[in-house]
Amino acid sequence: MEESFVFKFLGLNFDLAGMIGSTLMAAVVLFVCIWLSRKVELRPNKKQNVIEYLLDFTDGIVKDNVSDPDARKHLSLYAFVLFLFIFCMNQLGLFLEVKVGDNMFVKSPTADPVTTMSFAMMTLLLSFTFGMQKFGVGGYWRNYAEPVSFLFPINMIEEITNFLTLSLRLYGNIYAGEVLLTLIGNSLAPSFGITTMVLAAPLAMIWQGFSVFIGSIQAYVFVTLSMVYIGKKVTKE
Repeated sequence: MEESFVFKFLGLNFDLAGMIGSTLMAAVVLFVCIWLSRKVELRPNKKQNVIEYLLDFTDGIVKDNVSDPDARKHLSLYAFVLFLFIFCMNQLGLFLEVKVGDNMFVKSPTADPVTTMSFAMMTLLLSFTFGMQKFGVGGYWRNYAEPVSFLFPINMIEEITNFLTLSLRLYGNIYAGEVLLTLIGNSLAPSFGITTMVLAAPLAMIWQGFSVFIGSIQAYVFVTLSMVYIGKKVTKE
């Protein structure tokens, strides 16, 4: 795949494609939520039914995986926004890519491990925060040494593996989907002229539809696992 355009500022590298894609999808999520929630009525209209269904869907994920009522109250909105944001970012590269020369300026932000690791880090920090609020700082860290103290380093390693699997699962699925679409369009289609172009067109459409499904599932999986990790931190085992 083409390289993203990266620029340096104050000694730091910034991926312009990821920044543009994330900002664009944040604006889309904001617009959709405002549009769907306008003119809320006691008897819901079609738009209100859509946003209420989405809220109930993500709230169900929180209730199924987080037993602490205080944590649930704060996580419902987070799960809703996280699901919509990741879902939209997963689909962006399937329908819109902007390339200038050899540099990519717009693509799916979740096809970059830095983006997915940022989401995973938010989940990790939230799990620490809710855990410390529930048990106190000392009580929270003592949970890592239960039922026996030698489990402490093993449990700390588990935190690192949870972070990596949560982020890299999302990245790998979205990146692989975009790579295959690129191979179909840039390598397979022009390889033997009109014959392969005709064959590549339906193949690309089928894979694009499958990628939409995968992107939806991955948004659901990411939010569900995030709630599972946070739920474990507020539950005494």
